Amino acid sequence: MKLDILVFGAHPDDAELGAGATIAKEVSKGKKVGIIDLTRGELGTRGSAEIRDQESAAAAKVLGISVRENMEFADGFFTNDKAHQLEIIKVIRKYRPETVLCNAIDDRHIDHAKGSKLVSDACFLSGLIKIDTKMEGDDEWQEPWRPKAVYHYIQWKNLEPDFVVDVSGFMEKKKEAILAYGSQFYDPKTNAPETPISSKNFLDSVTYRARDLGRLVGVEYAEGFTAERFVAVDNLGDLI
Repeated sequence: MKLDILVFGAHPDDAELGAGATIAKEVSKGKKVGIIDLTRGELGTRGSAEIRDQESAAAAKVLGISVRENMEFADGFFTNDKAHQLEIIKVIRKYRPETVLCNAIDDRHIDHAKGSKLVSDACFLSGLIKIDTKMEGDDEWQEPWRPKAVYHYIQWKNLEPDFVVDVSGFMEKKKEAILAYGSQFYDPKTNAPETPISSKNFLDSVTYRARDLGRLVGVEYAEGFTAERFVAVDNLGDLI
C-alpha cells in the first residue's frame, strides 16, 4: 500500500498530540495516512504496553487512518544507529510516502528528539540505491524511496513553527483520538500516579495552544510544524 503521508511517533499518542487534527483533515480530503509508533511506551508511568496497544488501535479508528504499526524499539533506550535506521528505511520503502511527519526536533522527553533525528536520517538514507533492504519473509529487495518532504510536529516545548496548518473543524476529532488513551490523560476518577501529561492543564493546553496558533494566522485553530528546508508554494494564493 502506497501512502500519501506517513507519521512517526516515538510513543503511541505522540502523533495524535502533535498532529492529530492535521491527520484527520488530510484523511477527510481522501489522503492515505499511516502512523508508525517506534515504541510501545512501556516505560510510561501509567498503564502498560498492552493497554497502550489497545488505546493506539482505538485512536487509529477515530482518525480513520489506513495503517498503524509499532516498531517495538526499546522505550527510552533506542538509538539513532545503523540497525534502527535500516528498520525505518524498510518501512519507508514499504509505504513510499510523499510526506513524512515526525517528532519535535527538541523537546522535554529525550525520545522525541532522538526519534526525530532517527526518522529524518532514515528518510535520506532510504533514497540511496546502494542500501539493500527487504521485508522479513519477502524474497524481493526493496526499491529506494525518499519522501519529498519531512516535517516535524511540535510537542511539549513551544517551538516556533516554520508553518502552521489550519485545522479548524478538526479539533474535536483530535481530542477524541487523544482521549482514546484513557490511561494517560486527565481522569479525576483514577488513583494512578500523576504525570506531566495527566493534569487537566495539559489536556486543556491541547485546545488553547491550537487556538493561539490559529489566532496568530486568523483562523480558529492551527497546528504548527518545523521544516528541514524552505517551504515553497506554487503561488501567493496558496498562502492564507
